[in-house]
Amino acid sequence: MKNIFTLLFLVFISTSFAQEDAWIYLTDKPNVAASIANPISILTQKAIDRKQNHNVAIDERDVPVNEAYISDLKLQTGITVMAKSKWFNAVHVRGTQVDIDALSSLTYVDSIDFANNNLDAASRGTAVTDKHEIENESIIFTYGDTQNQVEMINADNLHIDDFTGEGITIAVMDAGFPNVNTMSGFQRLRDNGDLLNGYDFVDRVSDVYAYTGNNHGTKVLSTMAGFVQDQYVGTAPDASYYLFRTEDSASENPVEESYWVEAAERADSLGVDMINTSLGYTDYDNSNYNYTPADMNGQVTFIARGASIAAEKGILVVVSAGNSGATAWQTVGSPADSPDVLSIGAVDAAGNYVAFSSQGGAAQVGYQKPDVVARGGAAYVISEYDNIVQNNGTSFSGPIMCGGIASLWQAIPDASPSEIMDFVRESASQYTTPDDFLGYGIPDLDLARTNALSIDSLAKETFNFYPNPVRTTLNIDIPSNVDKVEVFVYNQLGQEILSQSVTENLKTINVSGLASGIYLMKLSTQNNSKTFKFIRSSN
Repeated sequence: MKNIFTLLFLVFISTSFAQEDAWIYLTDKPNVAASIANPISILTQKAIDRKQNHNVAIDERDVPVNEAYISDLKLQTGITVMAKSKWFNAVHVRGTQVDIDALSSLTYVDSIDFANNNLDAASRGTAVTDKHEIENESIIFTYGDTQNQVEMINADNLHIDDFTGEGITIAVMDAGFPNVNTMSGFQRLRDNGDLLNGYDFVDRVSDVYAYTGNNHGTKVLSTMAGFVQDQYVGTAPDASYYLFRTEDSASENPVEESYWVEAAERADSLGVDMINTSLGYTDYDNSNYNYTPADMNGQVTFIARGASIAAEKGILVVVSAGNSGATAWQTVGSPADSPDVLSIGAVDAAGNYVAFSSQGGAAQVGYQKPDVVARGGAAYVISEYDNIVQNNGTSFSGPIMCGGIASLWQAIPDASPSEIMDFVRESASQYTTPDDFLGYGIPDLDLARTNALSIDSLAKETFNFYPNPVRTTLNIDIPSNVDKVEVFVYNQLGQEILSQSVTENLKTINVSGLASGIYLMKLSTQNNSKTFKFIRSSN
């Protein structure tokens, strides 16, 4: 009996003093009305301009977290503040369950969400994998090696026309950026003033280059921004870049999701146009924090919900799908599971699916993952030692595509983020027959530009439809100079399920027979076409 009591006592001690992670959601923010009325007090002018250009409202989520609350949380017994999020009005803390639970007595604490779902609900999975383990490198002694990965998505034709990402600002969230500030592969970037500042959210230091424990971010950046004369050209060599370290490669913990959201919020405040991240989260060192494939629906994880807010704020978020295609996990990780981001899978140099590339799954109901693909099998990158090497991973197909899209966006600067994503998908090799391996396929970014520019400006301005979401009848407004519009409705598999002509005398479509979900609607005139997305709602 004594031994059993001792064992139970030790279990109690272990449980009571184990360090847990949790999100503390706060009740309110200070000076909300005044801050929104004077947005320059909380955002940069570039951020304000971007929001205005994309008709994105400045709201309470743009107002910073109450620093007085954070200071008080730091004084609470056993509590360490790890990160904060203005979008969620939340603070990520670490401490024992007892000490975290005690925070519920504070008047400014609205709710507590433990990363360990055993403390909130059911557990979320098991196995821990290394998201970077597929990315082994080998020194390459040949040059001009980016030709295939650039030409595959037809970004070279954009470069020929001097669309190289100029004027587009990209925030890169990753695990480490050693030597980016000194190596010759980024000399052109620095000389042009396009290497902007950054921040290390893990170590809380402004020198984002100081951490040398992981070179992943350096390689990722090189696929977009690297340049070696006659040897290597990234897909967006003239874009501008902020670098944020959000991944702690020494461990795997949910706080990294919070670091990522915090970095996204800073990127939003700085007015960035795009976010690129080659990170994905599925499981953790503490298996109590694990997710399951069923959780990959864009609504469960903190990081996916944060990525969706970033998209809502007018940022185009490009995410690597993940390297779990050949594992039991198989499906995309998070935040690639968000329906609001562009998730990128991987193919080899011949355009064939590579087995490690994460696939779409049952959790992504009503939307396609991955969205599109680019070369991630034996892709060419520049290491922190200034060597051109080959690596495998969607970690590189993602930024290759991100840089290409930055060059595309420079060519069609009036397009919104959602329009850009639509143009990219519509240009892809299997747009009408997507699958869970390649999504919509390999995009042709020059074709995307052509399609965007071929749309009649009047038609683009005056085509309209409502309501959205719709229950029964969809109303379509057509340009005054157009007699008839052909309407084609496709499901998320690219299958045509409805077609009808719309004229001045008949401007409605009955969609009551469609199942609830997301649909694509193509409006075609004799000379032009435009594709929209709408939601069929049962409510």
